[in-house]
Amino acid sequence: MPLVAVVMGSKSDAEAMQPTLDTLDALGIDYEVNVISAHRNPERARQYGLAAQGRGIEVIIAAAGGAAHLPGVLASWTTLPVIGVPLATSELGGIDALYSIVQMPAGIPVASVAIGSAGAKNAAYLAAEILSLKYDKIRKAYEKYRSQLQGEGGV
Repeated sequence: MPLVAVVMGSKSDAEAMQPTLDTLDALGIDYEVNVISAHRNPERARQYGLAAQGRGIEVIIAAAGGAAHLPGVLASWTTLPVIGVPLATSELGGIDALYSIVQMPAGIPVASVAIGSAGAKNAAYLAAEILSLKYDKIRKAYEKYRSQLQGEGGV
């Protein structure tokens, strides 16, 4: 059963989110992938947010560019942790998406990571940190990854 939901606003976001999926795979974390537009299909986004926890999802990673409403919309319909990944899909290079994600109103938090592939990877690593509180297998996989970074001088 997937623990992480990776949700994108458009099929065209799949390439930018591949580092997230690769990282989740490397850590042995089960996930599902969905394309849901907060603007084109807000009712589907609402239904998805409401049902996610009941289906066993524990963390949502939501990626969007431009106005980047998807992470915030999903967060408004669930109390699960939502990690927003701003994508560089507009002339502003993702700054607009970053601002949309980090400027959530008080009471509806969305964690945010960097724009680009480092952010896409960090979304998976942050999900691993959250899940590590409950799942020893994930904690061990993440600790192994981090210890390898230390050997490279990366941490």
